[in-house]
Amino acid sequence: MANRPTLPVESRMQADLQVRFGGRLEETYRRKAARRFLPSLHVKYANEPLLLNVEMADFIHDGESVNRPNNAMEVYLKELGSESPMLVRLIMKSIHKEDKRAVKHIGSKSFGIQYLLKGLYSHNGLLYFHTELRNKSNVPFDIDFITFKIVDKKVAKQTAMQEQVLLPLRAYNYTTCVAGQKSERTVFTLQKFTIPDDKQLIVEMHEKNGGRHQFFVVENEDLVRAREINELKVK
Repeated sequence: MANRPTLPVESRMQADLQVRFGGRLEETYRRKAARRFLPSLHVKYANEPLLLNVEMADFIHDGESVNRPNNAMEVYLKELGSESPMLVRLIMKSIHKEDKRAVKHIGSKSFGIQYLLKGLYSHNGLLYFHTELRNKSNVPFDIDFITFKIVDKKVAKQTAMQEQVLLPLRAYNYTTCVAGQKSERTVFTLQKFTIPDDKQLIVEMHEKNGGRHQFFVVENEDLVRAREINELKVK
């Protein structure tokens, strides 16, 4: 093989830039670089930070292994306890993919709309609620918001109802509209909890610009019977 003359690294880089940017090296490169989007970050300083190194590529990846850097390190979020965000996503994806109706007695039905709790699962301090909204009418159902709240079972007259709102940590396949004669399923992740016997969990879905609101009730005995997740089936 004939020997080819080689250029210094700096010269080769300049030649490459000239080819790509049409010969006007510095002016064109600076103009293109100025138009590049640079993400902004809000940083809060602490005298004794809990975490010294955070790899942002791992923090924002979509959970697919093909998009993860080779040297990725899991970033654990306080809200998820000792569970990694990637594992939480895989668990939700597995529950959604299997689509089993492990719970058959919890749900509501009115105005041609059916709202079901299909499964209740537990893993490492987190609860997973597998829900389904079925629209048997011909009118689309636009979801305004969904609430999880613990309320008293019986409230005496002239007594204010005590309620505690629970915020989901994650939601998989969350949709804002279910077309007529269609159905959609969502998996919600919440911190693991139990409730006293005199209280109950109400999961309520509100229709946007409508009155076909749906809700179902979960008792403490349902929570303590949540199925423990021992293996994942995601393909």
